Amino acid sequence: MKISAGHLKRYRELMAFVWKYGRSDLVTKLGSDPAFEEPIGEKRNHDGPTPEQFVNDLEAMGPTYVKLGQVLAGRRDLFPEEYLRALERLQDKVKPFPYEEVEQIILTELGVRVSKAFSRFDPEPLAAASLGQVHSAALRDGRRVVVKVQRPEIRRQIAEDFEVLDQIAAFLDKHTEKGRQYRFGTVLEEFRRTLHNELNYEREVQNLTKLRENLRDFPRIHVPEPIRDYSTRTVLTMEEVQGVKISSISPIARLDIDAPALLDDLFKAYLKQVLIDGLFHADPHPGNVFLTRDGRVSLLDLGMVGHTTPAMQEALFKVLLAISEGEGENVAELIGDISEKTSDYTPDEFKRQVSGLVARRRDQGLEQVNVGQSLLDVTRAGAENGLHPPSELTLLGKTLLQLDEVGRILDPEFRPNDAIRRHVSDLMTQRVKKDLSQGNFFSSLLDAKAFVASLPSRLNRIMDAVTNSELELKVKAVDAKLFLDGMQKIANRITSGVVLASLIIGASLLMRVETTFRVFGYPGFAMLCFLAAAAGGFWLVINIFVQDARSKRKYEK
Repeated sequence: MKISAGHLKRYRELMAFVWKYGRSDLVTKLGSDPAFEEPIGEKRNHDGPTPEQFVNDLEAMGPTYVKLGQVLAGRRDLFPEEYLRALERLQDKVKPFPYEEVEQIILTELGVRVSKAFSRFDPEPLAAASLGQVHSAALRDGRRVVVKVQRPEIRRQIAEDFEVLDQIAAFLDKHTEKGRQYRFGTVLEEFRRTLHNELNYEREVQNLTKLRENLRDFPRIHVPEPIRDYSTRTVLTMEEVQGVKISSISPIARLDIDAPALLDDLFKAYLKQVLIDGLFHADPHPGNVFLTRDGRVSLLDLGMVGHTTPAMQEALFKVLLAISEGEGENVAELIGDISEKTSDYTPDEFKRQVSGLVARRRDQGLEQVNVGQSLLDVTRAGAENGLHPPSELTLLGKTLLQLDEVGRILDPEFRPNDAIRRHVSDLMTQRVKKDLSQGNFFSSLLDAKAFVASLPSRLNRIMDAVTNSELELKVKAVDAKLFLDGMQKIANRITSGVVLASLIIGASLLMRVETTFRVFGYPGFAMLCFLAAAAGGFWLVINIFVQDARSKRKYEK
């Protein structure tokens, strides 16, 4: 594996990080079967790095690894509880960059000084993340807003990090069993695409606008409005959300809200995003979900979104419905249909594992299980049995895993499977209406018109062919050549047997004919027939054994 001189230092830092934690109990935990682990949260004896050191090392390695830590903070299916608690700090408590740089970036992007664009701008950031930081401000017309400013030189740093990560992922994919199983290069490419989308704040403005439109029928769900004139590729301005993070709600404040109804609306809104709209908020960790002062749920940070095609929406609809109904075998078949199969695919073992997972987790509340984790466990079982599930499935599992965490805070008794069954009828109706939209209707109408217009001429050609005895029916049988070869071998063996039997019968009749030509004291022609029949019979038996042995070896391969 070749590393350029410019990236050698970065490569050494990454290798030191891998070596440090490759010997710790973290990797032991990640590489083992969760079913045989000690309960989450139970303290283990080890002399390796602590979770806090792990997070500090990620932060010291730069924004790419901080962002990776933020993504890992939502993966309760992978990390022990103590690491998750430490990783939560990276969601909004990253070290900020100086305010002087903020002023320079706003001047470059908006073309005016901060004092001219805003009537108030707080130098101290509300939160600092891996890619940028957020400041409270007010527009000239008095509207309260927040301004997200991208970190300087962040694009260059990420590009350099990925040059090293690409080579490491390619090496792992080529030389390790886990690499071939999980395709680290593909996972890294998905991570790169997500980061590039998050670095483009103009795309986030589009996501905010689209999501606001898609969720307009959910009065309890709020999406902040972006201020387009004050937003560019590296500066994003949006309305300020008056409220607190879901994770900061006090037990007393929780008594004043209708948590079951609020959570039911939130879950339905996400199902609509995924299964109907095709655009969903893919990072709903508790730090990105606020409870507003008027009792609504506000979704923040639309940099990370997921997209689902109509075909994938239908497949995911069936998968979630099958999971909610506890139909494990159906889940396995659906996942197999939408996944890429390798030569190592073992459908029976995959079906057995998925059926067990679904059966154990059916009809359980959020205090016992995560819906998202169930979906991630299914995709992991697929990877272990020779399947490569689509990335949309993994992203949906991660999203639902974070949504489950929000639900656990609001109402631990909430049952997501019941919510799916409760809303399936309404969601199906919306999907049918979407398929019967004006554009789709006229497209289908044009196809029907073309079919009806060409139908008479096609029928005339068919009737003419029937009248002139020109109609032919061609049947293409599967493995027809193999079948015909087998029949020919059977016919040849039967014919050989008949010929040999004829020789034996003929020789028996010739025994009664006395001739001067004798062999072993018997009539010569009769003996020659007997000898020919014996040789032919021996050859036929040997040929049968040889051909059968070859066929057996062929099928065993």
